[in-house]
Amino acid sequence: MGAATLAELPVWASDLLDAARVAHLGLIDDKGHPRVLPVTFALAGGRIWSAVDEKPKRVGGEELARVRFLRRDPRAALTVDRYDEDWTELAWVQVLGEVSVVDAGDAGRALETLVAKYPQYRPSPPPGPLLALAPERLLFWRAGGEQP
Repeated sequence: MGAATLAELPVWASDLLDAARVAHLGLIDDKGHPRVLPVTFALAGGRIWSAVDEKPKRVGGEELARVRFLRRDPRAALTVDRYDEDWTELAWVQVLGEVSVVDAGDAGRALETLVAKYPQYRPSPPPGPLLALAPERLLFWRAGGEQP
């Protein structure tokens, strides 16, 4: 199944995106190889936002590999899935689109939404930059029940 906007997702798929604590961001590195990274994320303004936060990294902010890769090639896929030993509960949503790199100071409500979703960000909001995925195509599937 597919959709063009977040608003077109069936309720179960929208709920899965809202409730998920982690997503996997797929992108292309500077050598043309695929990479998949776990990320925190939140939905705001019709886009999916992730932030460069203060968790330990080899380099920070603008020099972070994912930021460099997405500045070079903004195409990306973000996948949220639900695994369960009961395979009738399996489900996933994948959002395909392009990512913009946005300074934290220019992210407005998106940064507030991330801070509201993740208590770990409350004492010290992510310094950024933020990654804003603009959905172009959404794919979804679940094992149990009808798809829409």
